[in-house]
Amino acid sequence: MRAMSRREPSPKGRSAFAAATFSALLPGLGQAYVRHWGRAVAWAAPYILLGALLAGILIDPATRTQFAARFTAPSWLLGAIVGIAIDAIFRALSAMDAWRLAASEAPTKGSPALRTASIAGLVGVLLVLTVSHVAVARFPYLAYDALTSIGGGDQGPIIALPSAAPSGSPVRTPGPTVAPSASLADATASPTAGPSASPSSLPTPATTIAPGAPWNGTDRLNILLIGADRREEGTVYLTDTMIVATIDPQTRQIGMISLPRDTTGVPLPPSWAATSVYGSAYGGKINSLYTAARGRSDLFPGNDTQRGYVALKGALSELYQLDIQYYIAVDLTGFKTVIDTLGGVIIDVQSPVSDPRYPTDDGRAAIKLYIPAGIQHMDGAEALAYARARHETSDFDRAERQQRVITSLREQTDISQLLEPGVLQRLLEAFKQEVKTDIPPELFPQLVTLGASVDLDARISLVLAEPTYSTVCYPCPGTGLYELQANVPAIREAVARIFTAKPAEPSGSPGVSPPPVPLPTIEPSP
Repeated sequence: MRAMSRREPSPKGRSAFAAATFSALLPGLGQAYVRHWGRAVAWAAPYILLGALLAGILIDPATRTQFAARFTAPSWLLGAIVGIAIDAIFRALSAMDAWRLAASEAPTKGSPALRTASIAGLVGVLLVLTVSHVAVARFPYLAYDALTSIGGGDQGPIIALPSAAPSGSPVRTPGPTVAPSASLADATASPTAGPSASPSSLPTPATTIAPGAPWNGTDRLNILLIGADRREEGTVYLTDTMIVATIDPQTRQIGMISLPRDTTGVPLPPSWAATSVYGSAYGGKINSLYTAARGRSDLFPGNDTQRGYVALKGALSELYQLDIQYYIAVDLTGFKTVIDTLGGVIIDVQSPVSDPRYPTDDGRAAIKLYIPAGIQHMDGAEALAYARARHETSDFDRAERQQRVITSLREQTDISQLLEPGVLQRLLEAFKQEVKTDIPPELFPQLVTLGASVDLDARISLVLAEPTYSTVCYPCPGTGLYELQANVPAIREAVARIFTAKPAEPSGSPGVSPPPVPLPTIEPSP
């Protein structure tokens, strides 16, 4: 019988505490320590098989990317949490089994104090095991909480706009116009007469655009990226940055379509009740449509938390004749927080940026802003200033700078950076608080995989600025404001040809980490 034994006699004095510790580190290791080889293999077998499976997945870069992307889906994050809990239980059982084997073969002359210490050691091993697994499970839980929290839409206060439509003829009247320094009263004003694109300039589309239909994974994917400035204690929400990212899954081409915030005359879907008030096009500046629409459930579709975003998606879908399936919105404070959390961003500044009246949020009113040309490392406030500065420059330049910040941030973010202490937690918290989207969370893995396959350096940039795509009006009759009256036919033609026209030259190499250079200078006003 001794010849058939699967173990060797355990040497005298093997420590039960050490056996439990070894099996807590790797199930089966403690059993091997006390020479129970069969039990050691049985306990270690699941980890050997799991390790072989992971090695087969991670050895191929393509499957490695797809596997990692899976953990952006809430269901996989929940699965990871359950897996961590099962691992903790399995290790605890293995540790107790190893402790029992070692204790049963220990000399019988051990004192009660030593036996009590051994039991206390086992309890300590189990406590450490539990605490460590809770700490590990915290990260997928934070990610799950963040991903499931960003779909709630806008929870801020709603402005009660007048519901009465203008009396009189069917002549189109523009909606509320909000200038960059506009007050709440400007945003809530009733529609008034003013300049607008004539109905004849808005050709009847050949097809009906139904924005928001789920993406099928093969057609063009269009996502509206919104950068918003919330003012007047949250009641005015100006969408100053509106970029539609359009991706062709077949060719892996990506285009970025920027619409200046001062654009007017953006057409509305004919099926919306809003056309009975505003006519065929929204006459106010497009950055005010969100605020105008959110409080008008009688005119625009969607619930109170999503109506403003639905209005923007619908209007831009009608303007571009694209099905904009989803949106991603971030407040300016969240933009700064994300960049600061990631340690800043390196941007290739093509031309110096100067703004003698750049507005601040720290009580200094306007400051003199100057960012020199060259490779620059910027923190969140500096990157925001680079993206927002608009005096002494054009809307085209501003849109190009906004796209450059987005692509630079994407190119420079890597896993090792996210795994630095505290970075992922702060990033997820900012993500949860400042980012909103209507993308179904279970679609994130597919979008992450698609995003990783496109070359942002070869992106096609389309900025719908004057004079080709709009006409400048300043001071505009009826409002006295600076407006860009949209040339709808030209815009639609350019969007339709975005992937057939000759691509623009690659705009820099944001993914390259250059040597340190002086930071952009933000000079206070005298």
